[in-house]
Amino acid sequence: MSTLFQFPGQGAQRPGMLHALPDDAEVRRTLVEAAAVLDLDPLRLDSAQALEHTRAVQLCLLIAGVATARLLLSRGPAPQLVAGLSIGAYAAAVVAEALDFADALRLVARRGELMQAAYPSGYGMLAILGLGRGAVERLVADHHRPAAPLYLANANAEQQYVVAGSDAGLAALAEAARAQGAAAAKRLAMSVPSHCPLLAEAAQTLDQAFAEVELRAPRLAYLSGTSARRLVRAEQLRDDLAFNMARPIEWHATLEAACERGVRLAIELAPGSVLSQLAKRVLPAAGVLAWQDTHPDTLDALRREEAARLD
Repeated sequence: MSTLFQFPGQGAQRPGMLHALPDDAEVRRTLVEAAAVLDLDPLRLDSAQALEHTRAVQLCLLIAGVATARLLLSRGPAPQLVAGLSIGAYAAAVVAEALDFADALRLVARRGELMQAAYPSGYGMLAILGLGRGAVERLVADHHRPAAPLYLANANAEQQYVVAGSDAGLAALAEAARAQGAAAAKRLAMSVPSHCPLLAEAAQTLDQAFAEVELRAPRLAYLSGTSARRLVRAEQLRDDLAFNMARPIEWHATLEAACERGVRLAIELAPGSVLSQLAKRVLPAAGVLAWQDTHPDTLDALRREEAARLD
């Protein structure tokens, strides 16, 4: 029996997300550290206008995840496992004490810049609900064209998938998915075709930036959102963080791996509750909670109760 901290990816952002964080010493410390590294007030990053840019979105997600995790860690026991979807993996690595927060900020800023520069327009991501993986994979293969590429990017649940590609390809795919009986086919708030080979060159460039960063073996069990496996060595973590932008996300398999490891309590750190909704399909629903919907005192009590089970 164990506890999982899970950190959301791009799409969970919303205007004012950093301003909405509680007035707590750990939150203030996190914001001060971010300001020193970024040389700007991070509270300037969460306006609706700022969040139109990938760099700001990813930095806000990192800061919010680390701040809320630090708050919980200051009040109670650490989780046994951490996992993050896409950019959430960086917050997971910081909480696992494998990556310094300052280095994570620099890497995430660079990551956002590279992703935005690679495809400033004409590309994005489409969520398809209500079809199985085989059906989605066939649709992607049938509609992929050199001039309008498509790739399966995220396997979030048994009937929830995300496809990355060009605007033209995604439009054709959405129409075909609905015709085949999909419950929904909708564009996401993503201007970049993440988690596919289109970002392979950007990932290679980001990997070079890791040469100047010290990575350590995670002190908490770190589950990769791309391989759904526990990573225990620093070089594994570097590969996972640098290249996850260009690799498909296997989030459903990651949750299944957490379940196999005996997770009974899964807490989604700020912002949002998307991962909690996905986790309820795999883990005991009563033990799946989102920071934004739960009072910290309740989270503290549940974590202490779960820690007592382990003793």
